[in-house]
Formats: sequence, structure tokens, C-alpha cells
Amino acid sequence: MSRIYLKIPVERTGVLIGEGGGTKAELERGTGTRITVDGKSGEVVIESDAGRGDPSGILKAKDIITAIGRGFSPQRAFRLFTEGQMIEVIDLKEVLGDSRNQLLRVKGRIIGENGKTRRIIEKLTGTVVSVYGHTVSIIGEYDEILVAKEAISMLVKGAMHGAVYKYLNSAHLELKKKRLSLWEERPELKEGLEADDGGDEEGEEGEEGEKEGG
Repeated sequence: MSRIYLKIPVERTGVLIGEGGGTKAELERGTGTRITVDGKSGEVVIESDAGRGDPSGILKAKDIITAIGRGFSPQRAFRLFTEGQMIEVIDLKEVLGDSRNQLLRVKGRIIGENGKTRRIIEKLTGTVVSVYGHTVSIIGEYDEILVAKEAISMLVKGAMHGAVYKYLNSAHLELKKKRLSLWEERPELKEGLEADDGGDEEGEEGEEGEKEGG
């Protein structure tokens, strides 16, 4: 039996467990794992059961729990059940150091007024983004994440929002061209291409950095 240990912010343990344990139970069913959550310390233990599901489920569970821990709602985190979806976590402290003022300023630039910038990044890349604590996390396909990550890097480095939006629009067109090319090679992808219309609806707390988190 494989086992993974990880830690999430204590204030996110209730979200991971869910009402009546429903979120945790759904995650266990979907990944063939057993999950133990310590609500006092934030420690989480994930165990895979050789007799249940795909052995890779333990890694999928780890990614989804990480996503919830970094501020995503369960609904958004569960995008990681879909093949090809992955998560990338950017630690702003590695770029900005320990300056709280710098951290708050940069988070504000990424989120934008009333969440505008974050929503634009999501819409034009097809990703979902959570700004929580000292991290920015992105869920999406590999090429989508690369574009979102570059836009976020531009904002961190002080680029004007207009320049970032211009980059995103250009990259969005390139992503569409790439998918159209794939569709022409594989007609079965047509439905997915036509259905791709940006990110999900707004999530819950943490996805616009309203809580500081760990």
C-alpha cells in the first residue's frame, strides 16, 4: 500500500472534508484512496488501496488536495479528474522575498479590480486561477498553463495590464489555431473545441486572495 503525507492550511481542511464528509468521500471514490485529515494541524494522509481503482489515483488525489489547499473550490479542483489537466503552484515569496507589502501589491495586480484580471487570464487561457496566501495556482492543460504563467510573470515584474491583455489575446489566438489544427487531424476533437469557452464560473473564498492562507 502506498502512502503520501502532505499539509494544507488548517482553514482549508473543512473545505476538503466537505459537508458531512461529502467532498472527501467523493475524492476517495474517484481516486480509489483512503484519506485522513487532521483538522487541527492540517496534515493529510493519502493511502492507495491495491484492490481499488487505478494505482495512479494516489497522485491524482494529492494534486486535488493540493488545489483545495491553495484556495480552489472543490468544483474547480475536481477539474483535475479530467485527463490532461494539471496544477502548477507559483510561490510568490521565491520572487518577492518576505515583504508583505510587496506581496499584497503583486497579488492585487494579479487579481485586478473586483477580480477582473484573474477572470481575463482564465477566459483567454482556459485555465482556472487561485491567488491564495503567498501562492498563485493554475489548473489547466500544459500549454494553457504556460500562457497563464507567462501573463502572471509579466504582472509580477510590473508590466502594464494593457500589455498583459495584449499578450493574452495573441496567445489565445495561437492556442485556438493549435487546437483547430489538431481538430483537422482528429475530427473527434471538434466537440471539445467548440465547447471550449474559457474558465469556470467564480469559485469560493481564496480564489481572489480574500483570505491570506498559509
